[in-house]
Amino acid sequence: MSEPDANIARHLVAMAQQQPERPALKVPRGRTRSGEIDYLTLTFAELEAEVAAWSERLQRAGVRRGDRTLVMVKQGLPLIASVFALFRSGAVPVVIDPGMGLKSFLNCVARSRPRALVGIPLAQVVSRVFRRAFRSVEVRVSASSQLTARLTSPGACVDNARTAIAPSAASDLAAILFTSGSTGAPKGVCYEHGMFDAQVRLIRDTYRIEPGEVDLPLLPVFALFNPALGMTTIVPEIDPRKPAAMDAAKIVQAIRQEKVTNSFGSPTLWAKIGAHCIQNSVTLPSLRRVLCAGAPVPASLWRDSSSFLPNGQLHSPYGATESLPVSTVSSREIADAANGPGACVGRPVPGIDVRVIALTDGPIETIEQTRELPRGEIGEIIVRGPVVTKCYDSAPEATAAAKIRDGDAVWHRMGDCGVLDDDGRLWFCGRKVERVETPRGPLFTEPCERVFRAHPRVKRCALIGLGPRGQQRAAIVVEAEVANSKEARAFARELRALAVEHPVADAIKVFYFHPRFPVDVRHNAKIHRLTLARWAQTARGYESDPKR
Repeated sequence: MSEPDANIARHLVAMAQQQPERPALKVPRGRTRSGEIDYLTLTFAELEAEVAAWSERLQRAGVRRGDRTLVMVKQGLPLIASVFALFRSGAVPVVIDPGMGLKSFLNCVARSRPRALVGIPLAQVVSRVFRRAFRSVEVRVSASSQLTARLTSPGACVDNARTAIAPSAASDLAAILFTSGSTGAPKGVCYEHGMFDAQVRLIRDTYRIEPGEVDLPLLPVFALFNPALGMTTIVPEIDPRKPAAMDAAKIVQAIRQEKVTNSFGSPTLWAKIGAHCIQNSVTLPSLRRVLCAGAPVPASLWRDSSSFLPNGQLHSPYGATESLPVSTVSSREIADAANGPGACVGRPVPGIDVRVIALTDGPIETIEQTRELPRGEIGEIIVRGPVVTKCYDSAPEATAAAKIRDGDAVWHRMGDCGVLDDDGRLWFCGRKVERVETPRGPLFTEPCERVFRAHPRVKRCALIGLGPRGQQRAAIVVEAEVANSKEARAFARELRALAVEHPVADAIKVFYFHPRFPVDVRHNAKIHRLTLARWAQTARGYESDPKR
């Protein structure tokens, strides 16, 4: 039975009561004379007071219950304080990844129709310059650093009636979070308060997170879970718009100095951190767990993680903006899954149902129209459970394409291909839209690409299809610099020699070399394979077949 008040903001109030003096948030602001990171620190009691003051300020500015409010603020205190204040007020924060590019960002703003904007000065200017996209905005609230660092001063009077938590049912709309658009047009995912509640519960129970732990989230939006989980948030010294430019030394210093116990980041970022640790003979003894997601974790990172996590484990949660978490796998389990049909993403977390159904590109209205595949057969992954969102905002066609009705419940089509094995483990085989349809049948990205990642010069590669669907010829693009055509031909021969040893890749005879892959901004890990396929139409490929 649903709680009478499911507003996610109540968790921060509870933590402020349970551990008022424990640090809730630490924001880097420079270095001390000794070289340590100097932090602005707020306790849980101070953060709760900050949120209450923000809630009052928003309401005095004209933000009302139910108002869609675009949040364009910096990571750390401004993000946490403004979003929780909106939850508290019963307003609906709209969060759009700025890294998706200006055109896509403006399209998302126009589609979400926010009535209010909470933003830094640059955001306010953008809203005035691009008036058409922001034409629905009636209320603008500034979020400069001066107003968010210490909004609440000692002795400040806050109207308790105005800042009381707005009662919310589990089914009430809580937020609209946009997907990154890394594998299609960005879409606004509608989150209900009950879904956030379920996420907090599943993440806490699955990873045994306890109040008092310390988290360093390399993706800013994941910091929003911490107040509800009772974890201290250490804001990382990283530009979320350019995660690949991260200085691993600064992240390692923060982890060691603040005795961080938990961190979330993409495989690309953690591979960089791990390499720094190994090169400098540094370990991270305080870390209990690293949650690594956004793309399959490479075998080298699984292998190397034990060398810099002496007291912890690497975990890879599987999910999406529309449904998280779905399943999880740890470094202890992955050793038994080295030779499977794809990338092992573990067993479903409690309360989540996973099925693999026959591949279908069109919409599926009801679950009765699906055909569940037997264990061991690759198909489309669908999921059902309390964290599964029901619809996209103002996108009925996208909702119809991604959701399957099952009575009062909804199954979400993950957009991924995968397979369940006899032990109930789920294996990721690639994005459905990126499969290659050859005359001999479909080829899937992960099973094929892992063959070529075994080559010492290959860190990233991508399966692409040449020609019309159903008659496509498979090819591999390798992220590598090649000096000349002679070197490229030799490299292609080596790759083809790997292919003939594996039936799944035996048909691949054409190879391309690209100096720098197009990847998503959010994780810097998801390869834009369809972009590479378009590039290959005019690029030079190298065909090799030593069997002839």
